[in-house]
Formats: sequence, structure tokens, C-alpha cells
Amino acid sequence: MLLRDKVIAIYCLVDDLLKSCGHQTAPGCRCSDAEIITTALVSALLFKGNQSLAVEYMRTHEMSPLLPLKSGFTKRLHRLSALLYSLFQQLGYIFKQLNCSQKYILDSFPLAACHNIRISRCKLFRGEAFRGYCASKRQYFYGVKVQVITTADGIAVECCFVPGSEHDSEAISQLLWDFQPGDKIYDDSGYTCYAFEDIAADAGINILTARKKNTKRKDQPYEAWLKDHYRKRIETAFSQITNLMPKALHAVTPEGFFIKALLFVMASQFNQLL
Repeated sequence: MLLRDKVIAIYCLVDDLLKSCGHQTAPGCRCSDAEIITTALVSALLFKGNQSLAVEYMRTHEMSPLLPLKSGFTKRLHRLSALLYSLFQQLGYIFKQLNCSQKYILDSFPLAACHNIRISRCKLFRGEAFRGYCASKRQYFYGVKVQVITTADGIAVECCFVPGSEHDSEAISQLLWDFQPGDKIYDDSGYTCYAFEDIAADAGINILTARKKNTKRKDQPYEAWLKDHYRKRIETAFSQITNLMPKALHAVTPEGFFIKALLFVMASQFNQLL
């Protein structure tokens, strides 16, 4: 798909989603909220999150000539932060309805706010709660963990952000968990929480957690193989998200940091959709 066609397709989908939920742009605005959100997604898809370049691109290519400049654009986008997350949930719901396999994968990846040497000067986050450890990379980081549930094809359908030190088994309760009976969610041993598994099972949702050696609920060899087989896809999904990101995520406020992070997750959805 040509670049211009992809941008137009994103705008049409965003505009339709906003209309479906009854949203209307505030009176007096020269451009619609759909144009603001589309430009923000374009910044994540094409410009590593650089919103100034995205605004310039949309204005010079006459796709949205009345867009406000960087300062006004940022203010409009921040006012739409709750709406942006609502759109992500709507897209996630659509992908769930289209997911015939009913298989999902849950995992997390670290999102650092700064290099470790700059922790004492970090203004976005404060406190030891944000100092986490990434076991797969064997390194500490300072920032948040992005908890993501994807389809078996690697399309994100749910996500949330938790402090870097929060354990995965505690973070799962902060996800939306809007699933249907019969759905299967594969995750690793870090999400082991027998009580949560039992609650989900009562609702007909199967949480298939990889078991530790000392687990009280042993897996049969074929069950362990299936869990390991399906969980491998999540690494590719994370690569597709992080490849869109710059080396350092620039933001002035925590809210701006989370908005940009969510935009990259949404951009990966559109990347696979279009």
C-alpha cells in the first residue's frame, strides 16, 4: 500500500471509530480530533515518535493543512489521551472478534525512561518502584513495564503500563481481561497466580501458564511443549513494536511518555492491519 493511501486508511478507520462512539470535535477547532490522532499515529509509524515532523508532513502534503503547530498539537493530543486509550480498546475488541483461533499470548517488555547512569537526574519518574530488572536481557532498567496481550498472530489487543519493579503476577490484574469463554491465554512462569487462574477458569477463560520446576500444578510433556510453542510469537510482536521506537523516548511529562508508548503499540496494530 502506498504511503499516502495508508495514511488515508488510518484516518478513515479512526474517524469511523470516533463516530461509532458518538464523539464530536469541540466547536471552534480548525481540524478534527480524527486528524490529530491520525497525525500522532503517523509520527509513531514513520518518524520514530517525532510529532513535529509528522505535523509538517501532514501540512505540506495537504492531508491536514489546518493542523496546529507543535505546541497546539501537543495540547490537543494530551486532551485526547483518554479517548486514545478508548480507541485502542475498540481496535482490540475488533481483533478479538476476528480471532477465530481464540488463542492469545501475554508477556511484558521493559520501556526505559533513561539510561541507568542518568537515574538520579530523571524527571519523568521518581522512586525505587520504577527500577526494574529484565531477566531475558539480564539487565536493570529505570522506567515501566508494558504488559501486552496479543493474538496468536502478534496483534496487540490489550496493554497496560506498570512500574518497572512490579512483578508480572501482580500486574495481570490491571489488564482489562475482556475475553470470551473458550479463549486461551498463554503466558510464562512469571505470571503464576493460581487464584487468578481459578477465577478466570470459572469464567471459561483458560490461562495456560508455563510451569516452574517446583510448581504445584505439573504439566504433561505435550502441554509444556504447546505452551512454549505458542509463546514464541510474542517476541516477534515486541520486535515490531520496539523497531518503531527511537533509542530514547523523548517526553517532558509522564502523561506524554505514556501517550507516546501507547501510540507505538497502536501503530503496530495498524502496521499489521494495513
